[in-house]
Amino acid sequence: MRRFLVDRASIENVNVVQQEAELEPPPNVVNEFNPNEIETNELSNILQRKDLNIVNAMELVDVVKARLGTMRESGWNNFFADVQGFCVAKSILVPNMDDEIPVRGRSRAEGRTITNLHHYRAEIFYVAIDKICVEMDHRFSEGSNIILDCFSCLDPKNSFSKFDVDKLARLADIYHADFSYDDRGTIRDQLETYVLQVRRNASFSTCEDVQSLAMKMVQTEKHLVFPLVYKLIELALILPVSTASVERAFSAMKIIKSKLRNKINDVWFNDLMVCYTEREIFKSLDDIDIIRTFTAKKSRKGHLPRNFI
Repeated sequence: MRRFLVDRASIENVNVVQQEAELEPPPNVVNEFNPNEIETNELSNILQRKDLNIVNAMELVDVVKARLGTMRESGWNNFFADVQGFCVAKSILVPNMDDEIPVRGRSRAEGRTITNLHHYRAEIFYVAIDKICVEMDHRFSEGSNIILDCFSCLDPKNSFSKFDVDKLARLADIYHADFSYDDRGTIRDQLETYVLQVRRNASFSTCEDVQSLAMKMVQTEKHLVFPLVYKLIELALILPVSTASVERAFSAMKIIKSKLRNKINDVWFNDLMVCYTEREIFKSLDDIDIIRTFTAKKSRKGHLPRNFI
């Protein structure tokens, strides 16, 4: 997040480009930083996890947006101080921020100039943060945030302190294809009964997230008593908050469906995709057990050696 400088080779490349544009480069130019590096590592990591926690993701998105806003308003001085410290440590001369340079992209005949301070703060620092904010608003739009906020009400922590019947009932209207008209009419009563029962049940006090809540409902057979609530939990577990898992799946498709296997049917292709994307689970399985299970499904012409049986 604090990276603002690059090595001398990159600086020389910038100087060459500026010379080709007939602009006089400032001495030892402080190169443009990568806008994608102004982000919170925690958010990047949690959005790439398969066991994504919706509540944590929602909270981190809000935190990152707030941090970016604070950094844009009052973070330049501290950020530039870190840059100066980096330059001193690497023996890189920092240009005088009060010096004037020609406006980039304009003819030198116009004689328009700006200060280094304006260039690095307004044209790079502010623009980079604004682009990140626009991208985050695009990825996490208002509609998506509403859905995430509703699903976060399923969080079982602190005796279901975030549980909100109105928000959860609204999900049934949003996912109207998964809930019939009668389901949407009765889900509110089922939610009210559900939250009272799980708060009184001591076994649910150990649940830390939606995943553990779903497992506990199956263990206690509450998923049969409250099928509509359990359907909401299932929707929460498969909610694609980020595109990381989708990108992994597309990468797997390119690996599996090659030119030599371009006529593979959908069923076989889907089975191979599951095996590849969930390869960590399949690595834990014993090959001998797989062979025995496959053989026991039906009688076959060939027989396994006795040491397999």
